[in-house]
Amino acid sequence: MNPVKDWAYRNLKGDPIIWFIVLILSLFSVLVVYSATGTLAYKMMEGNTEYYLIKHTVLVGLSFLAIWIAHRIDYRYYSKLSRLLLWLSVPLLICTWLFGTNLNEASRWITIPLINQAFQPSDLAKLALIITLASMLSKRQRSIDDFQRAIIPMLFWVGLICGLIALTNFSTAILLFLTCMLILFIGRVPIKHLAMLVVICAAFVSVALLVGQRGETAISRVEAFIRGETPYQAKQAYVAIASGGVFGKGPGQSDQRNFLPHSYSDFIYAIILEEYGIVGGVFVLFLYLALLYRGMKVTEDNERAYGGLLSVGLSFALVIQALVNMGVAVGLGPVTGLTLPLISMGGTSQLFAGVALGIILSVSRGKIDRFGETIDNQYKEAA
Repeated sequence: MNPVKDWAYRNLKGDPIIWFIVLILSLFSVLVVYSATGTLAYKMMEGNTEYYLIKHTVLVGLSFLAIWIAHRIDYRYYSKLSRLLLWLSVPLLICTWLFGTNLNEASRWITIPLINQAFQPSDLAKLALIITLASMLSKRQRSIDDFQRAIIPMLFWVGLICGLIALTNFSTAILLFLTCMLILFIGRVPIKHLAMLVVICAAFVSVALLVGQRGETAISRVEAFIRGETPYQAKQAYVAIASGGVFGKGPGQSDQRNFLPHSYSDFIYAIILEEYGIVGGVFVLFLYLALLYRGMKVTEDNERAYGGLLSVGLSFALVIQALVNMGVAVGLGPVTGLTLPLISMGGTSQLFAGVALGIILSVSRGKIDRFGETIDNQYKEAA
């Protein structure tokens, strides 16, 4: 057997197509981030244009390490840790709102001492909530109609976490709420109880709009989008998309990176369309849709309710964020602060995305390992 294939067979378990998609998106990320940060690096790093390339490449490598470690752990063990992480997320989100590092009029980060690295507690809260919901639903399938014991705890956690995140990051809270609704719906929660969840979250989010940091900004952006007004970021993104055409200007040939704010994070899809054209943009969209399909396929093949709910929840959370980011870049929605998972330049958010993918691969690994053991046994019997 080829040494590379042999090494991959022994060390990279789970769905091989998911591994391939992650590899392609990561390589694409390094190329696009290097191009999009050229001007930023020249201004901030006194001409050292490789600074952000090296930093981002290291983060991509660390995210691959996070995927590998997470996928080697049996996904059932994450259920035992999720409730602890959920309780830890509550004070972290409150501390972020009150004392977090302020950037762009929002305190979404806590700076970790010693390493001086920004950490976004909402990433931890999202992961913990999705795992906890999947675990709670799988254990309550036989008593799913018991509103007091089965439903109320789940509604409470969804409303609380989404409300706390909305204090500083309204768009992330909305996407997390939609993901939770999908998990609960697949988990056979009655529609009337889902309607109650909408009311509960609406109450929490209303409070967040009043006392949070981004309420006025969120409302103004939605109103501007409805009126047809185009903010500066969107205008520059449209110029990038229009100038890219069908096949793009070529890697590293972007002009709008000099004018487009956050071209390396929030609006990186516009740079992709400028440099790689509609062909490149559609290819990236296809990769995300393929990732969602493979995550759903894992759910179909898994024999346990917990594994299926976990895979579909994490897959949907990653892909819906990607779709919203791409939709904003092309003018299908109001401007948000959401990044493009696995491609945008980030910090701990990239590591948490890696952990989420590792858990999905861990779920898929169970089915594939059992299949592999069956084949091996058949060969042994034949021998």
